[in-house]
Amino acid sequence: MGNWFLLKSGPDTAAPNMALDAALLEAGPDLPGPVLRFYEWTEAAASFGYFQRYAEVEQMTSLRPLVRRPTGGGLVPHDMDWTYSLTVPPGHAWYLLSATESYRQMHEWLCAAFARLGVVCELAPACKKSGPGQCFVGYEKFDVLWQGRKIAGAAQRRTRTGLLIQGSVQPPPISPERYDWERAMRGVAPEILGDERKVLNLPSTVPDRCEELAVGVYSQSSYNRRR
Repeated sequence: MGNWFLLKSGPDTAAPNMALDAALLEAGPDLPGPVLRFYEWTEAAASFGYFQRYAEVEQMTSLRPLVRRPTGGGLVPHDMDWTYSLTVPPGHAWYLLSATESYRQMHEWLCAAFARLGVVCELAPACKKSGPGQCFVGYEKFDVLWQGRKIAGAAQRRTRTGLLIQGSVQPPPISPERYDWERAMRGVAPEILGDERKVLNLPSTVPDRCEELAVGVYSQSSYNRRR
């Protein structure tokens, strides 16, 4: 374990939200360590997996806009969820995990954070398919369950520049405030990633690249409808 860094980027629209995660992944080799990012949405929206077909996704939800994620997975509504991402540089121990182990470790972290707040969750022992293409209809192995219902899922993308995990939490009715959950996530992090460093100096290329991706990729109909 080494050090990790927190990035609270605040609320934004769909395209910049996806663009910043993508820019962080591209900048992975220059990151000082894993970056845990908490972010929110200024509008009700839905994101969908990189490999999904737009024509199918648009039939699954009335939420708009629809934005294609840089990661895989299924359709995720962002009208009341808590979103986060974890970007891991290449060569870090987490980057070297298999996709399955990475998924499990991320959701064990979530379960431990909820446990600190008195919310008992568990990891799904196996898949339960009950609908095509929708992340929170049914569940995958190692998703986070509360009373048998999926409340957290994630999608991953691993490239030569790093590993990106994008996660969504649909808080259960007994859930604490989002602020308390974020604080619990930070409280558990030292057991997984090491100590939190207080100052994150992002590579200078990240802001400009984020704007470029937001305008030229994630806000473009040609990109979102490309499949």
